[in-house]
Amino acid sequence: MKIIIAMVILGCLLVVEVKGQARVPKGRCFCADKGVNMVPPKLIEKVEIIPPSPSCKNQEIVVTLKNSTEQKCLNPESKFTQKYIMKAVERREDSLSTVKSLLKK
Repeated sequence: MKIIIAMVILGCLLVVEVKGQARVPKGRCFCADKGVNMVPPKLIEKVEIIPPSPSCKNQEIVVTLKNSTEQKCLNPESKFTQKYIMKAVERREDSLSTVKSLLKK
């Protein structure tokens, strides 16, 4: 009976597929070029900052657009991207400080 249970567990482990970062192929960058300089902020749903890694030496900023699954790469050197990221960081810091003040009460 123990052997059957062990075999079932082993079979389950073999079936489980472990996924890494499927969107970044090994040895390549996600963004083919520097990316666009601007995307209207009202169209942005999510922002991902991908740091340099052994497989890609570039820092990449990828936005997912609202109402679609389309993703665009933003040029990290553009003024729009830098301002957008700074505002997002400031908003996050503000919300963290609000949470901290609520927790202290």
